[in-house]
Amino acid sequence: MSDRFAGKAVVIIGGNSGIGLAAAKGFAAEGAKVVITGRSQATLDSAAAEIGHGAIAIRSDIGNVDEITRLFADLGPRLGSIDVLFVNAGIGAFKPIEAVTEADWDQLHDVNLKGVFFTVQKALPYLKSGSSIILTGSIGALKGIPAGSVYSASKAGLRALGRSFAAELVGRGIRVNVVSPGPTDTPIIGRTAGLPAAAIPMLRKQMIENTPMKRMGSPQEIAATVLFLASNESSFVTGVDLLVDGGAASF
Repeated sequence: MSDRFAGKAVVIIGGNSGIGLAAAKGFAAEGAKVVITGRSQATLDSAAAEIGHGAIAIRSDIGNVDEITRLFADLGPRLGSIDVLFVNAGIGAFKPIEAVTEADWDQLHDVNLKGVFFTVQKALPYLKSGSSIILTGSIGALKGIPAGSVYSASKAGLRALGRSFAAELVGRGIRVNVVSPGPTDTPIIGRTAGLPAAAIPMLRKQMIENTPMKRMGSPQEIAATVLFLASNESSFVTGVDLLVDGGAASF
């Protein structure tokens, strides 16, 4: 195992399961001081124990700007600076157009788009030249998905944020990139709003059939891409949306 992140401070928003947890384990194993956030204290405590290496777990809701503000007001002085900010938290929801309510729209965009913007804004004072920001997008920003209009709109907005952040922060020496997973075997599939539990196996089957590689990705495969984008190996990479999707959005 390398020590690419020895002495680095890494903050992962949404690091208590799935891709975020896999990335946290990877960063910690390569020497980073890791902080994870999430909305469930129980899963945070469990994740921190899995990560080891002195990982810090803090309960915080990315959908609440006041909580984001408090998070970085606490973390900034404790860490001094942040070398890697991985904004991974997000929710999924699939409803036909007629069924979407204003509350549905607001809840999803509060987490997937507004929360991402204000997380970067509040973290910015602690990001120095050489820092890296990675945002978790989705191939939903590129493809038309039946019943996925609200989710896809939020991820398309996030993709635009990534490009604009990169353009605005390049002069400060801060790189910003988006990683967009395709079908990935994470717990979020079972928590997708608008889908009954009985529909989940069929959803998984359909995802696999629609992926050229005929399988789902693993959280570890997405995490490996995140670590690449955070490392000096990608020092000349900024503003990209890197698809990790088994070809699902390309052919």
